[in-house]
Amino acid sequence: MKVTFLGTGTSQGIPIIGSTHPVCLSENPKDKRLRVSILLEWDGFTYVVDCGPDFRQQMLRVNVKKLDGLIFTHEHADHTMGLDDIRPFFFRQGDINLYAHKRVFNALAKRFDYIFTTKEKYPGVPSVIQHEIKNETFQLGNLDVIPVDGLHHKLQVFGFRFDNFAYLTDMKTVPDEEVKKLENLDVLVVNALREEPHISHFNLEEALQFIEKVKPKRAYLTHISHLLGFHDDVQQKLPENVFLAYDNLKITI
Repeated sequence: MKVTFLGTGTSQGIPIIGSTHPVCLSENPKDKRLRVSILLEWDGFTYVVDCGPDFRQQMLRVNVKKLDGLIFTHEHADHTMGLDDIRPFFFRQGDINLYAHKRVFNALAKRFDYIFTTKEKYPGVPSVIQHEIKNETFQLGNLDVIPVDGLHHKLQVFGFRFDNFAYLTDMKTVPDEEVKKLENLDVLVVNALREEPHISHFNLEEALQFIEKVKPKRAYLTHISHLLGFHDDVQQKLPENVFLAYDNLKITI
């Protein structure tokens, strides 16, 4: 499986509009972060987890020509607001598969009512196929996917295990019974917003504690704020098997 980090930033992205924070002014490409998302490719299948406002730019940057489906962790804007940009895929492929919790579909239907309407659609509007995710294994292509249930403050969110790779973002609390689903991982990706505690995200200390608990062979940090610091400085402080992810990073599992 090939994983591409399409975006590794927090909800505002980095740089933040109008900010004079030193990280926002950095010229290092690894300090410039679009909204968080990953591309998964295996055996001819192509899936994307979350499609935020930068989805179009991300698809162009990595030259994605086919999309077998979108998987949503939760309904927040930085994870969903690029949905309209599935249109080029729809025009070539037809209806696009979406995978999400029922609550997420309800939220999407409000924001993108013109996509989810049962009435006659305006020409050019994409159509989708809804696949409801519950906290039980489901299939993508030829792969069994295991949801990992957690809390983003008080909001339920899903992480996902794809074989020996797991992706968790916007997590603050993961029950022990869900942590058990993460045993024997080759790669774990988990959010690490900043050093200071946050109400709905792991901070760096909590992310490292979670990684130590899960014990993957290697781990990558994502959903990163400018407040975490410069990429190169932070990386030097991390354990040898933990890496600060950056946009367009490609790994193979």
